[in-house]
Amino acid sequence: MLTSLHDFISASLLTTRELPLFGCPVPAGFPSPADDHLDSPFDLARHLFRHPASTFLARVSGDSMIGAGIHPGDLVAVDRALQPRHGSIVVAVVEGEHTIKRLQHRAGQPWLVAENARYAPVPVSQEAGLLVWGVVTHVIHALGEHQLTQVK
Repeated sequence: MLTSLHDFISASLLTTRELPLFGCPVPAGFPSPADDHLDSPFDLARHLFRHPASTFLARVSGDSMIGAGIHPGDLVAVDRALQPRHGSIVVAVVEGEHTIKRLQHRAGQPWLVAENARYAPVPVSQEAGLLVWGVVTHVIHALGEHQLTQVK
């Protein structure tokens, strides 16, 4: 669930900031010798926002999408230029409430499906109305303490 419209941050308000990019991929398996050089600067905004004029950021509240790697407090990049499809994670408005869920179509009816077993899938009736604001393209979050501890 998104708490309010105040949680939306327009991508157009973000300034372009290039960051250093390590010159080779960092393997997540066995260690390999690292290159001692940096590649050309990396524009994070260009990577996150394929359609900058139609992309915004939203801060997530609630735990209904933790199975998709989206946690409370995360920022999601949402692209309004993309067509929502079956299986897309979307920011939607249902009965005047904002939410982030996976969009599914079952027997011709849209459903909003959480990625947490504690929440039941919700069929969206025509009376309830469904307005999809955009498709989630990226998630930005810090690693928690439990993820930073060493494996023994």
